This record gives sequence, C-alpha cells and structure tokens, in this order.
Amino acid sequence: MKKLMNLRPSRGTAIFLGLLPFLLIVILYVFASDARLAENPNDKLLPSMHSFVEAIDRMAFTESKRSGENLFVQDTVSSLQRLGLGVFISATLALLMGIPLGLIPYVRSGLSPFVAAFSMVPPMAILPILFIVFGMGEMAKVALIVIGVTPLMVRDLQQRVSEIPAEQLIKAQTLGGSTWTIVVRVILPQMLPRLFDAVRLTLGTAWIFLISAEAIAATEGLGYRIFLVRRYLSMDVILPYVAWITFLAFLFDYLLKKFTYKMFPWYTAGKENK
Repeated sequence: MKKLMNLRPSRGTAIFLGLLPFLLIVILYVFASDARLAENPNDKLLPSMHSFVEAIDRMAFTESKRSGENLFVQDTVSSLQRLGLGVFISATLALLMGIPLGLIPYVRSGLSPFVAAFSMVPPMAILPILFIVFGMGEMAKVALIVIGVTPLMVRDLQQRVSEIPAEQLIKAQTLGGSTWTIVVRVILPQMLPRLFDAVRLTLGTAWIFLISAEAIAATEGLGYRIFLVRRYLSMDVILPYVAWITFLAFLFDYLLKKFTYKMFPWYTAGKENK
C-alpha cells in the first residue's frame, strides 16, 4: 500500500482540487448573502450576484458619462504600467547590485550592511517623503515599489551568488577568466532564472505598495477605485476589483513560472511536476 505522501493526483483531479476551495467560497458567499438580504434587502455588506453583474457591466462594459472612458480598463492599464515599471527597475537594480555583493568581498563589506539596514525600513513610512520629493505624480508611486521591492531582490540574489560552488570560480580563474568574464560567463547565466524567481516572490509585495500608493494619491488605478467607492459601501465594485487584482497576480506568477521553465530548462528540471 502506497503512503499518502507518494500518491500523485491525475491532471484532472489536480485541477478539480485546485478549484474546489474557490468553489466552496462562492457557495458559502451565496448562502450568506441570501441570508443577509432576506433580513434586510438594502444590505450592502454582502450584495447579491445580480448586483455584481450590474456593477461589472457598469464598470467594465459601459463608458463613463463623465470621462467617456471605460473605467475598468483605464484603472487596469494605469496600475499595470506602474507595477511593470517598478518591478522592471527593481529587477535591474537587483541584478546590478546582487552579483557584486555576492561575488566581490570589498563590495560586500562596504554595501551589505547598508542594504540589510535599508531593507528593514518600512516603505510605507517614507511614502510622505516620496510625495514631498517627487510630488503626487507617477514617480512617487513607482519609487515606492522600487524602494519596497529592490532590497528584497538584492539580498536574495546576493545569497544565491554566494552559494555558487567555489570549484566553479576556481576553475574559471585557472582557465584565465577575469572577474568580468566570470560574471558574464559563469555567474550571470545562473542568476537569471533566480532573478525571475525573486520577481515572482516579490510580486505580492509590489502589489501591496502599488495599491497603497494609489489609494493615497491617484486619479485612476485599481487601488484608487477601491478606496474611492468604499465611502459608498460599494461592495459590488470592491469585491470584483479585489478578485481581478488577485487574478492578475496569479496570472503573472504563472506566466513567469512558465517562462522560466521554457528559457532555463536546466534550472527547472524536475520542478514542474512537483
């Protein structure tokens, strides 16, 4: 008899088990909503499914009477632009800083304590400073993502570089490789897939900073819309927006994982089916 830890579900079973918690949450919500609306038809805390359909149609498929634009699309595009730029800058800085910190002792001695200390600073605590320095425009929102995410990526890559077997570096030096050659030919190819892993691990944190910044100072964006309608207790708008943000985060994580599997098969060998 096989042990439970050795049993592997089929693909169909795995998909069903993955969807089951979401299905149970929907069913639980429907029952709870019906119960509250039966007591108070004007209850806004748990709106009916019909209210969700109307709100989604109003936000996603009907042009705004004030601006003539599709608010849902406008909010999504604005948020994704900020998020994409912030994560791209963070990943670039992490690559430029993480490799020297992990490879060169003088750089590690000089900058590692600073990076470690900077990573402990709560980014939300310096958000007012960012608004003072950069104003209330896009730069402050992107800067918050960069400040909040970059130190985490840098420390992760630094650790990964330091874990490269010393034998590889010694062999490369024996063959006449300079520090730059070793970085380009030995370190960088091994760090690129780990960089994508670092991006995946910090995407959730980046979303938190994005939504927080948009809630405080923005005129469009997913976070801005959620905090705008909260004053009206519009749960029929808030919950679909939260679900959409969750879906986008899951989608980006999935795409990054598949991209890593495709581009670096040596790194992900044996991982995809686990």
